[in-house]
Amino acid sequence: MMRREEIREYATGSLWVLPGVSAVVALGLGSGLSQISVGPDSAWGWLAFQGTADDARSLLSNVTATVVTVIALVLGLTVVALQLSSTQFSPRLLRNFLRDRPNQAVLSVFVATFVYSAAGLYTVGVAGGARTEEFPRLAVTGSIVLLFASLAMVVYFADHLVHSIQVDAIGKRVERDTVSVVVAELGGAEVIEPEPPSSATPILATESGYVQTVHPEALLAVAVAHQIRIHFRPRVGEHVVAGTVLGWMWSTDPHRQAPACDVVGPSVGRAVRIGFERTLEQDAAFGIRQLVDMACKALSPAVNDPYTAVQAVDHLSVIFSKLAGRPLGDYLVADPSGTGVVVVPGRRFGDYLSTMCGLIRRYGSGEPTLSVALLRLLDNCAAVLPTDSDRWIALNREASLIAEDATRQVAQPADLVAVTTAAERLLVNIRPHL
Repeated sequence: MMRREEIREYATGSLWVLPGVSAVVALGLGSGLSQISVGPDSAWGWLAFQGTADDARSLLSNVTATVVTVIALVLGLTVVALQLSSTQFSPRLLRNFLRDRPNQAVLSVFVATFVYSAAGLYTVGVAGGARTEEFPRLAVTGSIVLLFASLAMVVYFADHLVHSIQVDAIGKRVERDTVSVVVAELGGAEVIEPEPPSSATPILATESGYVQTVHPEALLAVAVAHQIRIHFRPRVGEHVVAGTVLGWMWSTDPHRQAPACDVVGPSVGRAVRIGFERTLEQDAAFGIRQLVDMACKALSPAVNDPYTAVQAVDHLSVIFSKLAGRPLGDYLVADPSGTGVVVVPGRRFGDYLSTMCGLIRRYGSGEPTLSVALLRLLDNCAAVLPTDSDRWIALNREASLIAEDATRQVAQPADLVAVTTAAERLLVNIRPHL
């Protein structure tokens, strides 16, 4: 299952996989159509190409040359969009553009048209006068159909590209993908797990990179068989270095010794995927980081666009409203008898909140509209929090810090009124729950 998940993630984020598949499909389709003979009295005669073999060769040659030019244009525009997104918003957004299915579909249609027409030249004949009597007329018609499809894709791609680089579209996509991870992947218990004993056996990382996914359920059978407790050190999304501690294991039976690391190591390697980059599969913090980067980049002196930062905070507000109602903490799977336990450390609500608010607050405390946006985010979280939750402490801390930093950084008292009013109203609602 983990191997299929890794392949699916790679295929989704690669720009060549879907066009490569479309090229193979185009070759198969052209081969099938070329076997169909369409005579003058055939019911399919009206669909067949009506010109001569020389006309067909000329058509296929022109289509092939034209589509190559269009592919170069599409790739050039895509590179421009990637560069704009990287410099103006965040380099971590490049992965989203590579995973964009419309871009992959457009390139796939162009590649399929080129491969189909180029292969058709071999069937019809390249030299003048070759196969002047018989040639696959229905297959040549297929090239014309693909040519019109490519023309439609050019218009669609221009429209999609313009919309996809808009800040609202970028933020909305990150918000949607992150909320999906929050709803489908995040969970856990907010209890504090015991620290590994001094006798615990360390499990060392075999490669360097970011922890992309962890599947503790895949390790439960091993933990039960050896009656051990496995406790991972890094959270999903954190960086590990080969040779350092990835986790610990110790026996749940005080009269037994934990097995050697070599016994459990292969199973851990299959359950934990480490890659050169962070992914959004189980890492909601990565999606939050993308929006935080957008806000911080917009607040930089080189860009100086505080409204884009406010828009990023608005998208973050949707994500944090979902997080506020989710159980967050360490993810634990255990055998009912307690003989085997696997623990993956997770982020608490306060961890997510302090990372997001802290970065944006430090960069934008001098802009009142941004401070108000952050307080509005906290107010939305307060609206969905249970009355007995200890997350009110994190809300109170961040609201107080926002108000204090704004008071210190904003020089004009009149500009500060909106911030102090929003902060006071929020703190009044929070205090009864502390």
